[in-house]
Amino acid sequence: MSTPSNTTALRFPVLSAEQMTARQKEVADAIAGGPRGGIRGPFLALIHNPELANCVQQLGEHLRYGAAILPAHIELIVLTVARHWNCQYEWFAHERIARNTTDLADDIIKALARGETPASLSAEQRTLHILAKECLTQGHPSDAIYDQAVAAFGRPGVLDALALTGYYSMIAMVLNTAQIPLPDGTEPPLKPLK
Repeated sequence: MSTPSNTTALRFPVLSAEQMTARQKEVADAIAGGPRGGIRGPFLALIHNPELANCVQQLGEHLRYGAAILPAHIELIVLTVARHWNCQYEWFAHERIARNTTDLADDIIKALARGETPASLSAEQRTLHILAKECLTQGHPSDAIYDQAVAAFGRPGVLDALALTGYYSMIAMVLNTAQIPLPDGTEPPLKPLK
């Protein structure tokens, strides 16, 4: 199990295997045995409610590894959400995923970190970015963006994009509330927005 070294101030203390109930161990083993490879980030807090952790990890696994949109598009949405909620841990983790496992361009990542709509977005990327931004600020996309998203990704892809926006908003709230620290020596990657 991966745990941050600074656990003294956590609102949801990191549980050792010995401290877990049988159900917590079962869910932790299922999470660790899947594509995540371990209990980290939001699951350090979520494991305190193993039924919720189990449901959250199943939805997250579909959205990260089975969505109807490209991995770079997934990370574009996640970074848009992380910036909106100023979630340092979510940004830290997904910036690394975007850089190491997708072709999401550096200038796009840097513009998102500044809270800007990147100038170099493709038409599909722009549609997803605006769809996420409108959902975060209005609770739904405009008709024009919805229609563009359906034309580009089909209704299944639009539903994945909407679910990604909502899921990673929930994860940002868990991380921000739990105050999961960044790895030792890591500076917060997001600067305050002006």
